[in-house]
Amino acid sequence: MNRTLLPVRVIENAVAVQRRLSGAGMIDAVDLLRWPGVVPAGAVTQQAAITMDWTATFLEAAGAEAAAGYPLDGVSLLPTLAKPDAAFERELFWRMKYRSQKAMRSGEWKYLSIEGEEFVFNLAFDERERANHAKREPGRLAAMRSRYADWESTLPQFPEATFSVPATKSDLATPSS
Repeated sequence: MNRTLLPVRVIENAVAVQRRLSGAGMIDAVDLLRWPGVVPAGAVTQQAAITMDWTATFLEAAGAEAAAGYPLDGVSLLPTLAKPDAAFERELFWRMKYRSQKAMRSGEWKYLSIEGEEFVFNLAFDERERANHAKREPGRLAAMRSRYADWESTLPQFPEATFSVPATKSDLATPSS
């Protein structure tokens, strides 16, 4: 099983969640759920998913729609949960103000920028994100950086805020008082 694809797994009607930090705030999760008559027992899907998908999924399950003027960031997973082999390709994007973290996932590739330092990882071969392909794959880096910038341009700016956690490299090197 390629855990970096955030699989949703249904095993013997159990409900549990396993989470592990995987760089830039990405959580590698295995979600277990039970919904007799909708989700086949024992099914496994390799569908890439993000937390925001659950809002869209729950709204669709309830027969509700998102409020006008408030589009959802995620997509409903109901079709994939009902037919686990019906996984679809998609890109995932996320960001964190802390250390100016930016990230995207496209298939087996991940783009990551932390305080302007850029990384490209092939998660099919390097799930622990150790080998940076940014210099070996400059075209891929430029394309992923561009797609991330296009996505980010649709978002509101981060508000000015004071952090109580280290926010710069120099803060990390010196204990706070």
